[in-house]
Amino acid sequence: MNDPERLGVREFQRQIEAIYYAKDSARGALGTYAWLVEEIGELSRALRRGEPENLAEEFADCFAWLASLASLSGIDLATAAQKYAAGCPRCATTPCVCSHRE
Repeated sequence: MNDPERLGVREFQRQIEAIYYAKDSARGALGTYAWLVEEIGELSRALRRGEPENLAEEFADCFAWLASLASLSGIDLATAAQKYAAGCPRCATTPCVCSHRE
């Protein structure tokens, strides 16, 4: 699974399950959520400090923890992402023209 073009959202979530589900399940959803928040903090620091060399790693970590939390919650991220398939869920356009997003 080293080809990024072949690792879709569903495949990524299944890979994270294969690697971490047992540990994350033992930790529970709230403990896993705490790790996600910590990783988001690390992403925030990399963004604020202008550390582009760390951004890809921090985004990957956040995505992995989000995928794990979704799995623990019984959510398939690929299915959940369909909320945005037709554009903005509120105005149904791409790009969004909602005034609340300005």
